[in-house]
Amino acid sequence: MGDQKRRDAGGRAVKVAITGGTGFVGRHLAERLGRDRSVLISRRTGVDVDDVDALTAAFAGCDVVAHCAGINREIGAQTYQHVHVDGTAAVIEAARRAGVRKIVMLSFLRARPDCGSPYHESKWAAEELIRASGLDYTILKAGMIYGRGDHLVDHLSRTVRTLPLFASVGFREKPIRPIPISDLTDIVEAAVDGRMPRETVAVVGAEEMLLSDAVHRVARIVGRRVLIVPAPVWAMYALGQVTEWTMRVPLIAKAQVRMLAEGVSEAWGPTTSVPADIVPTIRFTDEQIRAALPDEGRFGLQDLRAR
Repeated sequence: MGDQKRRDAGGRAVKVAITGGTGFVGRHLAERLGRDRSVLISRRTGVDVDDVDALTAAFAGCDVVAHCAGINREIGAQTYQHVHVDGTAAVIEAARRAGVRKIVMLSFLRARPDCGSPYHESKWAAEELIRASGLDYTILKAGMIYGRGDHLVDHLSRTVRTLPLFASVGFREKPIRPIPISDLTDIVEAAVDGRMPRETVAVVGAEEMLLSDAVHRVARIVGRRVLIVPAPVWAMYALGQVTEWTMRVPLIAKAQVRMLAEGVSEAWGPTTSVPADIVPTIRFTDEQIRAALPDEGRFGLQDLRAR
């Protein structure tokens, strides 16, 4: 995007605070924006997402907050309520105090109320707080995002290198539309630069497929053969619980089982579309898969929480 879109009316470069700044999306967004435009905020930088005073200080001098903080499993005090709901309320209050003019929130495509999934419901509650904040905002309801350091290509490649067997979620798979991180950061940057004001926007990838299709493509790229067998949803929930208990980054989290069981291709609720000039166009190609592959080979003892 042109540099003129990156400056405010006074010609000053727009500065962006990124919550979840050391996470997957936050890191890629910071790389896109550049060090001079971005302030990374996370527990690793010493700021908890529900600490209003610390957030206010971190937001000082920033024009926009890109609210990317989120979790897909609960560990101790890091619950969905704490991170997604209380954290978003704190971000809003700190943004008001610091004079931030806009919040760009990364939500989930199927986030909605009263569905029985704490992940989905907490993301929806956070959306509602943003919409009622009185601040300018763009809420991006995104599907499955992939790229270097993700949980999609990373886990698929390491799984097929570890075992020649892969279990799909449910006896009838639902479609997904993976989004490359480069397409997503294009959209986030456009929102940061003032586009899509006060809109809730559905963000999906250019290609619809089944997870098993993605598994076969990744397996071919890493030179492995894999047999895909359907598994009942309840069994995958059980696997999700076990891997949440035992792994630093779960093989699959219960929230992800829910996502795959119902499909990740259509947004829930009223949304607008991404502007035509930044609609995701990149397909899940060999080139994209190779760029997202991790350095690590297989799952092993190093992935256990006890280690």
